[in-house]
Amino acid sequence: MGVKYLWDILESCKKILPLHHLQNKRLCIDLSCWVVQLQTVNRSHSAMTEKLYLKNLFHRLRALIALNCSLVFVSDGAIPAIKLATYRQRLKSGIEVSQDEVNQQKACSLKRNMGSEFSRMIKEAKALGLALGIPCLDGIEEGEAQCALLNSESLCDGCFSSDSDIFLFGARTVYRDICLAEGGHVVCYDMADIERNLGFGRKSLITLALLLGCDYYQGVHGLGPESACRLIKSVGENNIFQQIISAGLSFVNKTKCSKTLSQALDGSESSNPVHSTIDTWGSNDNSEASNPCLQVINAFLKPKCHSADSDEVHRVLANLPFQRAELQQICAQFFGWPVVKTDEYVLPKVAERDLRRFANLRSASSQLGVQPPLYQMAVKCPVTEIVKHRKVQGRDCFEVLWDRLDGLKTSIVSADLIESACPEKITEFEERKAQGKKEKQNKGRPKKLVKNTTIADLDSRLQALLLEIESEGNTAFSSSHSSKTAISNDNATLGLTNHEGLDAGSERSSEANTFTSCYASNTGLGQNQVIDLSSPSPPRNLPNFSGSLQTRNQVVDVIDLSDSETEVSPEHARKARELRLFIASIRDDIS
Repeated sequence: MGVKYLWDILESCKKILPLHHLQNKRLCIDLSCWVVQLQTVNRSHSAMTEKLYLKNLFHRLRALIALNCSLVFVSDGAIPAIKLATYRQRLKSGIEVSQDEVNQQKACSLKRNMGSEFSRMIKEAKALGLALGIPCLDGIEEGEAQCALLNSESLCDGCFSSDSDIFLFGARTVYRDICLAEGGHVVCYDMADIERNLGFGRKSLITLALLLGCDYYQGVHGLGPESACRLIKSVGENNIFQQIISAGLSFVNKTKCSKTLSQALDGSESSNPVHSTIDTWGSNDNSEASNPCLQVINAFLKPKCHSADSDEVHRVLANLPFQRAELQQICAQFFGWPVVKTDEYVLPKVAERDLRRFANLRSASSQLGVQPPLYQMAVKCPVTEIVKHRKVQGRDCFEVLWDRLDGLKTSIVSADLIESACPEKITEFEERKAQGKKEKQNKGRPKKLVKNTTIADLDSRLQALLLEIESEGNTAFSSSHSSKTAISNDNATLGLTNHEGLDAGSERSSEANTFTSCYASNTGLGQNQVIDLSSPSPPRNLPNFSGSLQTRNQVVDVIDLSDSETEVSPEHARKARELRLFIASIRDDIS
């Protein structure tokens, strides 16, 4: 519970920070507070059977692991004697504990029942944390007091606790709550803001605990938070604290008016000045038996904790390894998860943590003036390469390929982290992406046959096509000549003996033969000659047949065989078309 109404008083100092604010920090976690929070969300029987509180704890931890947070669990030890009345009241055991019994100096703390259901839950949380590489420090008494000591001694950057009395134990930065939805955030309170905005230091907060009530004291009946705050501000933190040490809270019972209280305090101080035996923290010769408030003050100022230089503290400050096999067993036992599902949850977070550590190493080297290239780093970069660009909740991310992490090949990482850890990988990815686009564009264009073909190959292929077409052309010509002969014979049979018709047919044959011979002589093509494509083609001079044709002044009736003469077989047409396409491709490549 902590101090009554204290969270309401500190509301103006509350800050909501993004979860990313916690990266690379060492944090102490009041484990009892977290388990109570997670258990309170759902108290049904099914929730307890399915271990929902433990699942939620697992997801909190893996989110913090991804941010490279060095976590330390702190559990409660024995129950302080001064807290027995409150503890038994919470358990509703019906056992009344008198204030005189609580205030006895010889009263001993009460060892917790390790067989209770809550203790079993704490034990399961410890096992889960240990498998994730999170150590646990068992406190002597109050867990929040141990967290506050580590924070005040700068052994951690902040504490996770929902008990407001952690400030009274000396904590400087407290994270009250954590939320993982929509990118995540934490609710933070800083003692520097409390001192600046409210004017309340540690002694003022202890005074509020005495006036309003806390786990150690019932408080002043009928005094509300606003009156208590006005009283402290009007009288002053040091004055009212010293008055409580010397005379207790008897003066408060006389009136509930802040103004009268202030006058009463001023009058009592003038008549009974505080002696020099009171030091800065209020220790004096008065016994706790005569002044119960002293017991409360000492419980906050001098809690029973492991000292900062103790072996227990040094042990938990060391980084523990991640135990993958143990985690798989725990998740299979408590959640019924297969190995693959456990790895999918935690391995990407562990990989991201390793990448943040690598980024910190490069940053530290850069600050020292040493900036070695990526391949010369003493520690190998855990990212092999970037696969593709991604968008996650509107943020730029990359899907990366991991190295030396069994069970994980790829995962998605924020672009900012890649930029800080290995910007060279981004450059390589952009270059590969640009090269891929260029190859894709080239792939869409027509293939150039001359790309992987030599001139000799082109000559031989062209010569083969020409010879094949020429042979087929000769065959076609022979067949058409035979057709002519047959038609002539038919004419003779029918009595078509017109010499002009015969002469016309003969003349056509002679003209065709003359054209073929002239074309062959002019072009220089022979059956065994190879065309040299490296030299320009010679000009083609076709023979002039106009003179020979004009010598014929008379019109003769002949059978028109032009259709049959020019008729080409389909195979011949296909090869001719292939030759034209081939020559066109060569022309494009050369140009």
